[in-house]
Amino acid sequence: MRNNKKDGFVNMSEALNDFKSQKKLSRGFLKVDINDAWKEVMGPGIESYTTQVKLNGDKLIVSLSSSVLRQELSYGRSKIVTNINEHMGKEVVKTLVLK
Repeated sequence: MRNNKKDGFVNMSEALNDFKSQKKLSRGFLKVDINDAWKEVMGPGIESYTTQVKLNGDKLIVSLSSSVLRQELSYGRSKIVTNINEHMGKEVVKTLVLK
C-alpha cells in the first residue's frame, strides 16, 4: 500500500496563513478582508448603499449613498465595530466613520 503523506510537506492552508502574516503583506490582505467583513456583517441591503469601504489605520471609513441610512447606522456605531471585529477574529477597527 502506498503512503500519500510525505514528511516535510506543509498543509496548504497553513502555508497561505504564513504567507498572509508576513509584515508587508498583512496590511494589504487586511484591507481586502475588512471589505468582505463589511458585506457579510451588514448584509446585502446595506451593501447596496455602500459606495466605498476603506481601512485607515484602526479607523474604518465607509461612504454611503443614502443620508438617511448613514444617520440610522450612526446610532449603532459601537455595535457595528464589535460585530466587524468579531467577524475578523481580532480587534482591527476602533472607530467607524460614516460619510
